[in-house]
Amino acid sequence: MVHALWLQNFISVYRELGVNNLTSLDQIYHPDIEFRDPLHQVNGLDALLDYFDSLYTHLEHCDFSIDKVFSCDNQAALYWTMSFCHPKLNQGSEIVVEGHSYLVEQDNKVIKHRDYLDVGAMLYEHIPLLGSVVKTVKRRAAK
Repeated sequence: MVHALWLQNFISVYRELGVNNLTSLDQIYHPDIEFRDPLHQVNGLDALLDYFDSLYTHLEHCDFSIDKVFSCDNQAALYWTMSFCHPKLNQGSEIVVEGHSYLVEQDNKVIKHRDYLDVGAMLYEHIPLLGSVVKTVKRRAAK
């Protein structure tokens, strides 16, 4: 399926996004971007770039694999797998998290980006002591 140019650009940037090329984000995000994930809400491109810079500062690597894309008009849903290494999480070993993003386009750039993911799998389960508590709660909730 051929996607709109704004969406093709978004996917291309995220497939190549890493700790050394965060400046490429200004190519795909609108100056008035509204970004939200389970931990933060950020408004405006400068604030978003600062947020990503703080997230990526301590990462050894972070890669996104775009698994599925659904789009209609100026909206899209992307299903992805993120893999990353942080020296203080999971003993520095790779962490893999699946999630999805809802995007809205304006002026050929993303003006709204909302991420949905399991924060426990991404963060809490990999913090000493807290991780074992989160895993226990998840196991009990699954019964």
